Amino acid sequence: MTNLSLNRDAHLAEKLAALQAHGVSAQSLPTSDDSILYLAYGSNLNSETFLGMRGIRPLSSTNVVVPSLWLTFDLPGIPYAEPCFAATRYRPGAAEGTEDRGYHDEEGVANVRSDTDYAPPKETDPSLPLLATTTTTPTDGEPDYSPRMPLVGVVYEVTLSDYARIIATEGGGRGYIDTVIDCYAFPKTYNPQTDPVPEHPGTVPFQAHTLLSPGAAAAAAATATPLTPTTSKSTRPNPFYAQPSARYLGLIRAGAAEHNLPRAYRAYLAGIRPYRITTRRQRVGQVAFLAAWGPVVMGLIGLGRALAGPDGRHPGWLVRAQDAVFGAMWRSYDSFFVRVFGDGERTVGSAVVTS
Repeated sequence: MTNLSLNRDAHLAEKLAALQAHGVSAQSLPTSDDSILYLAYGSNLNSETFLGMRGIRPLSSTNVVVPSLWLTFDLPGIPYAEPCFAATRYRPGAAEGTEDRGYHDEEGVANVRSDTDYAPPKETDPSLPLLATTTTTPTDGEPDYSPRMPLVGVVYEVTLSDYARIIATEGGGRGYIDTVIDCYAFPKTYNPQTDPVPEHPGTVPFQAHTLLSPGAAAAAAATATPLTPTTSKSTRPNPFYAQPSARYLGLIRAGAAEHNLPRAYRAYLAGIRPYRITTRRQRVGQVAFLAAWGPVVMGLIGLGRALAGPDGRHPGWLVRAQDAVFGAMWRSYDSFFVRVFGDGERTVGSAVVTS
């Protein structure tokens, strides 16, 4: 049985830290009475990542829409390889609270449909591939994603020990902001192949923990609790400039298909273009950059996982060290690598260099 007080507790990180202070490890807690709800929206949608690499064993899962959030790719990663990672931000006006304008009937179906519901593509044959409809590169740093589309994801019920593992593998308190958000399961009558993504689902909301972008810190200040007091709030000058790698974006798309998320949302994901290396100069830059920074970054990641506490958080000194290293890494990119080897965040041109 799920402990709802934990699901609704925005101070979960402090609660887990208190367990450690009393000599109780999250890994030793009973799995049946101490589970929480966690909203996944990025690569954790994919079983290869969530169950395989991270070893999470969810007790249950539910597809949801979150009208107050939108999917972003504004968490800085590693230039030339993984320029950015998925995160979420509040949609315009949502940080002050959202209003459900529908009512709930016994089937959980609202009597109204918003004019802003995001419709699926005209072709709804599930056998057809979901491919981007354009091949040009967006200009002026404009992203392919938009707050017009509400966030769609999967809420997993996980044990406290698994949640701690999630936090540990998501940076251990560096970068993301832990918060509690209202989620809406899709109505029983909802058809993911043909129905639009509902702006106001009408089902009764429930709360789940999720991870916000550091760029959402100001909007989230009233409701979110940083995973550590030293959580980095650093973002790129234009947080929406970078494009996710094809590998990373592929994990999200495959996970969305695996969970049978709305076809409209999957088509939306298919329209997000990945970062690709298109010049030999960039390829040389990738090799040089990874040779210079790869061992240090991977060493810190490994150290963080080894030293993570029972709540999944890294020690404060390690978070500060990670902030310093990632800051220096991006400064080296801005001051040297991008000028010498070309763009390591965004696709330039259309011809892809494979070797």
